[in-house]
Amino acid sequence: MSRLYSDIFTSRAATAPSAADPKFALAGVNFWYPGKQALFDVTLNVPEKSVTAFIGPSGCGKSTLLRLLNRMNDLIDGTRHTGDITLDGQEIYSPAVNLVDLRRRVGMVFQKSNPFPKSIYENVVFGPRVAGVRDRARLEYLVERCLKQAALWNEVKDRLHASALALSGGQQQRLCIARSLATDPEVLLMDEPASALDPKSTLAIEDLIDDLKKQYTIIIVTHNMQQAARVSDATAFFFEGRVIEHSATKQLFTKPEKKQTEDYITGRFG
Repeated sequence: MSRLYSDIFTSRAATAPSAADPKFALAGVNFWYPGKQALFDVTLNVPEKSVTAFIGPSGCGKSTLLRLLNRMNDLIDGTRHTGDITLDGQEIYSPAVNLVDLRRRVGMVFQKSNPFPKSIYENVVFGPRVAGVRDRARLEYLVERCLKQAALWNEVKDRLHASALALSGGQQQRLCIARSLATDPEVLLMDEPASALDPKSTLAIEDLIDDLKKQYTIIIVTHNMQQAARVSDATAFFFEGRVIEHSATKQLFTKPEKKQTEDYITGRFG
């Protein structure tokens, strides 16, 4: 099995999940859609300033769990959950939590790029403006900073007021990342952020993730095993709503503890 992924891990150091205080801590999390339980007793920690990948077959609960982390499932009628989900030690489903502030701290990047039908500039400043930022110099600073962080500045700096919809698919996805960064999040949730992109754009997104983890905690859902191996420090394998195995990425891909994990990452099922 090590031959499948050994080349990936010889190109970079692998980082084990930190034993320090986690950014997110989940304990005994269960979740129900109307008439169906989707998650069962999920317990895991997400280290700060690292990349954690959620992998597993379609319908196994990865994206459901991701949406629990910024309470997007609240928008679906009839859902409920039990268990504890804490961010920096605070239960995010507590009545004391400000939902707007939580979603500022925990940004989301979706599978399909979804730029607003506005200019590149207006896409980036949308969040800060909603938060009350009006100072033009501050907004211009944020636009440049976030586009640089998203590795897009050099490509668009001369057309900031052109439509974002005129950008390529890969550029649109990086713009959506820049838009998320403009609200100064602490965590970035990424749901299949490169699945609709060509190989060159996918590589740009992966390089961007590797750079952003120096400042942000990143959780990525992906069906691409090689991508998970390339970009993540820790990986959790899900199956039918349960976490089967969660460990340092190198360990999970080269010496998994569970036969079910080995079967999935070697393509025997999934």
